[in-house]
Amino acid sequence: MTHLMSNYGRFPVAFVQGAGTRLYDEAGREYLDFTSGIAVTNLGHCHPNVTQAIQQQAETLVHTSNLFQIPGQEAVAQKLCQLSGLDRAFFCNSGAEANEAAIKLARKHSKEVYGEHKFEILTLEDAFHGRTLATVSATPRPKFHEGFAPLMPGFQHVAKNLAALEAAISPQTCAILLEPVQGEGGVLPLTPEFLQGVRNLCDQHGLLLILDEVQTGIGRTGTMFAFQQAGIQPDILTLAKALGNGIPVGATLATEQVASAFTPGTHGSTFGGTPLVMAAVLATLQTIEEEGLLQQAVEMGEQLALRLQDLLEHYDCLSEVRGLGLLRGVVLDRPVAPLVAKCLDLGLLVLSAGEKTLRLLPPLTVSSQDIHLGIKLLEQALQEVITPVAQP
Repeated sequence: MTHLMSNYGRFPVAFVQGAGTRLYDEAGREYLDFTSGIAVTNLGHCHPNVTQAIQQQAETLVHTSNLFQIPGQEAVAQKLCQLSGLDRAFFCNSGAEANEAAIKLARKHSKEVYGEHKFEILTLEDAFHGRTLATVSATPRPKFHEGFAPLMPGFQHVAKNLAALEAAISPQTCAILLEPVQGEGGVLPLTPEFLQGVRNLCDQHGLLLILDEVQTGIGRTGTMFAFQQAGIQPDILTLAKALGNGIPVGATLATEQVASAFTPGTHGSTFGGTPLVMAAVLATLQTIEEEGLLQQAVEMGEQLALRLQDLLEHYDCLSEVRGLGLLRGVVLDRPVAPLVAKCLDLGLLVLSAGEKTLRLLPPLTVSSQDIHLGIKLLEQALQEVITPVAQP
């Protein structure tokens, strides 16, 4: 009997050790991990640089509180602002909390600048922004709403086209919130032209652009942040997942003007930005730069996409490969769950993204050999659950 709540549909395997792209279960069986803990362990499991940073900090100081100065926060905030072009950072524990902070910041700034009537945030169909009540309300997907009504007011869900977005803007609108690549929605990249158009709409109507890069940030798409590939700049940026390579951490970045709305007492987090967490984040960011992992993500992402594209010629149930960098999705014409389960049986860890999209998220450290092995295992799984196309 378990004493855990049953809110997770868990696979029947427990991992006890990890190294790089490999995980090992209780029986010692090896698995190739193309999930990275859902885009978390971008450096692979137990990267020595992060492990050493955690060990050294744990021997010195783990926690004080945000009532006091935390030098590690200053160092990480400076690094993130240099990388993003933004000015200020707030640290929390997760992506949902980072998005909560962004929502609060956008509303507070807009009320101070324009008046109490400014509070509404527009979000896009197929989006996913978190599991708290506010971020569930921002997520336009009914399955995440069931049982939690009444949802929070102040969000309007809009189709993914510029005309619909512009038509939805009202005197109450204060911001547009979106993911550059909708990971949970099915690995759906928004085009640079669309993102540029949204930025222009925000500028024309005096709105804030909030980019949710919880899944796409920290090198996952081949640049440190996915928005950099569209040549735009957000007013608020949210990060989490890969930021600490497995240590729970989230961050909300903003321009100086917008960040000034957060004054002492307006927002906070007991565990946000502890010395231990900041040591892990700094080691993660430094390692990405020192090991050239942004370029690695581009090169390995191209290899992975090409190999996946090859599979489309042999299986008529596969219709599309999409994504950026090492965030890739393969669209099926049927539920993907049996394929995910078969991959697990064969020692390959993959994910779903919606009902009919297979999602692959290898770490940025993945090698060509691991890409080759992953595709080989995926094809074996396809052969066992799906009939290949007959060749002439």
